Amino acid sequence: MIQLTRLNNAPFLLNCDLIELIEERPDTIITMTTGKRIMVEESSDCIIEKIIQYRNRCSGLAWADLAQETSCEVFR
Repeated sequence: MIQLTRLNNAPFLLNCDLIELIEERPDTIITMTTGKRIMVEESSDCIIEKIIQYRNRCSGLAWADLAQETSCEVFR
């Protein structure tokens, strides 16, 4: 899940696995696989970056980075 912001400044969590399409015209509109459309404040580039970070956390790549930055034995 990624955190995004509706146009009324209300934050919400979105299951990025269900995103079908992201459009900017000029507001960013996310179309879900269900057909639901959501307008958000974030740009498509920002959303893509959040998705990449989320997928890296899920795959464990973020843990490898964290292990290099900390002295905590849990991550080694």
